[in-house]
Amino acid sequence: MAQTPIKPTNAATNAATNTTGPSASGVNNALLYAVAWKKTAAEYRALYYQGFNIARIHVQNALDKHKAGDKPLAIVTDMDDTIVNLLDYWSLLINQNKDYFDDAEWDKLIPENKITASPGSTEFLKFCADNKVEVFYVTSRDQGEKTYEYALGHLKHLGFPYADTSHLTVLQDTSNKEKRQDEIMKSFNVVVFLGDNLNDFRRKYYIKNNIDARIKAMEADRDQYGVNYILFPNPTDGHWLAAIYGESEPLPTNANRELMKKAASKPY
Repeated sequence: MAQTPIKPTNAATNAATNTTGPSASGVNNALLYAVAWKKTAAEYRALYYQGFNIARIHVQNALDKHKAGDKPLAIVTDMDDTIVNLLDYWSLLINQNKDYFDDAEWDKLIPENKITASPGSTEFLKFCADNKVEVFYVTSRDQGEKTYEYALGHLKHLGFPYADTSHLTVLQDTSNKEKRQDEIMKSFNVVVFLGDNLNDFRRKYYIKNNIDARIKAMEADRDQYGVNYILFPNPTDGHWLAAIYGESEPLPTNANRELMKKAASKPY
C-alpha cells in the first residue's frame, strides 16, 4: 500500500472548493447514509450488543480466575458513541444542511441531556458493578468551565455505576488518553478497554494525513480486537477523519468534500 495522503484535485485553482458553509443540497448531504444507518439499522444496535456480550465474557473469565491478592479488576471505557449516544445531534446537522461536525451545535446540546445509553451498555456496566469490577470513564470533551459537570451529569442521568469523580476523567486539552489509562493499570487489572475510536485504546493510532499508516498500525494489533479492545461502530466522526484531513473536525469546505469523495474512491 502506498503511504501517501489523499489530496484534492485543483483545490488551489478552483475558488469554489474553498467555500465554507453548508452543503449545497440537503439531499446530497454526505452524512445521510451514516446517520440513517445509526438511527434505523438493526445491524448498528446489534454491533453494540455483540461488543458488550464479548466484553461480558472476558469480565466473567477474569472473575473466574481472580484470586485473593490479585489486583482488583476494572474496565476502562470511552463515553461518546461507546456508552453514550447523542443521535439527535446528527439529525440536527442534517436538517440544517450541515455535513461536518459543528462544535457550536454540539456544545448547545450537551447540557440538555438529550442522550441515550447505547444498546447493551446499561446491562453490561451493571454486571460489572454487581461483581465489584470498577468502571473508569475516560473521555475527551470541552464545553468550557462546566465540561466536567456536564460529563458527570450524563453518567448520572443514564444511571451508570461509579458515576463519581474517582472514576471519571475528562480531558479538555487533549485526546490522548494513554497517560490516564496507564495510571489506572498500575492499580487495577484492566480486563477490557471500550471505545468507538482506535485512539480510545492507545495513542499510537492517532496518525494524521495517512490512511494506510493508520491501517497498518491497527493490523499490527489485530489479535487485540475482541480480546483487550472492544470497538463500537461510528461512521459519523472520529480520528479516522484525521487520517484523511489531518484533523478530526475539518471545516465544511468544498475542498474537504472533494477529499471525502476521493477517500471513498480509494482502492481497497
